Amino acid sequence: MELDKIRTEIDKIDEQILNLLNERYNYVKEVGKWKKSRSHEIYVPEREKKLLSKLEKINTGPLQTKVLRAIYREIMSGALALEHPLTIAYTGDNASSMAKYAALGKFGKNVNCLPYDSLHSVFSDVANERVDYGIIPVENSRDGVFSSTLDEFITSEALICAEINVCFHKNLLSRCSKVKEINTLYCTKEKFEECSVWISRNLAHAIKITVETDDKAAQAALNTENSAVIANPAFSTSFPRLHSIVRNVENNPDNITRYLIIGKQKPKPTGDDKTTICYVVNNESGALCDTLMPFKENNITATMFESRPVKNSKWEYCFFIDYLGHCCDKSFNKALSCLRPKCTSLKILGSYPKSDDIL
Repeated sequence: MELDKIRTEIDKIDEQILNLLNERYNYVKEVGKWKKSRSHEIYVPEREKKLLSKLEKINTGPLQTKVLRAIYREIMSGALALEHPLTIAYTGDNASSMAKYAALGKFGKNVNCLPYDSLHSVFSDVANERVDYGIIPVENSRDGVFSSTLDEFITSEALICAEINVCFHKNLLSRCSKVKEINTLYCTKEKFEECSVWISRNLAHAIKITVETDDKAAQAALNTENSAVIANPAFSTSFPRLHSIVRNVENNPDNITRYLIIGKQKPKPTGDDKTTICYVVNNESGALCDTLMPFKENNITATMFESRPVKNSKWEYCFFIDYLGHCCDKSFNKALSCLRPKCTSLKILGSYPKSDDIL
């Protein structure tokens, strides 16, 4: 078939796709009306998981799974915007925040992302429903858990309703076109450490200047000839004059951060869920061991176990555990009924769809 004829057929298919998308969005508007009349949550993580899982199963290719997910991420993002534009709170600089990058990866580009100065402010505004959701880091494959996040959960009323795993690569951004043209490198202390191997091999001759934030590093690189900055790939969208000239310059290419989406809702079971709990045990011999037995006896797998000191209480600790399963599961309820008498306090922080894919 001639190229022009192939393109003509593609154009016809594009028209069909557009018509079907608009037809889908007409139904979405009806769903929005139904949810609004019943004060139903707009974002439904269990529905999202089931839809993506179903599409992956029936996809016969050559469309790749990651492309399928990216397409439907934006389709669902557009649907959310039609029903009710969501506001997502995160911490960090507006341009360089990893959390913002994770939020856009989870909700798509049709949400309103608000930068906050502190995790406490994110938790507070979510709990008081001043924003729809917050996105917060909970653990990193290299550095472990974010203790400040766990501390907030102890007293907050916000609940975990979803999660997303993000692999953050670091790129060398510059107005230059070649590495050999660069004689000055601006970075935060963390970026210098995370990319030390590549820097020593490729930019040993360059002057290294440490700055407080990625935003300041980028601004300095814009204002200085023959300079560069190291940042995540999404950073270039906020500074379009800086383009990636070398990709993936980090020491550890598998540095994955797990983010939690916090809100006020309680997702229903999907059959592939995770539950996070925190509790304080009785101060007696073998108490901690006794709290773990109910889950072993009910064949429930733990994926994270951490402890944090309880504020205003000497030598008392709150234990955080992620388990596979939903709190509505019969086996989970059986385990909890055995666990509660062994604790001075216990909170279910959320049961939510488990995420295995990495953004």
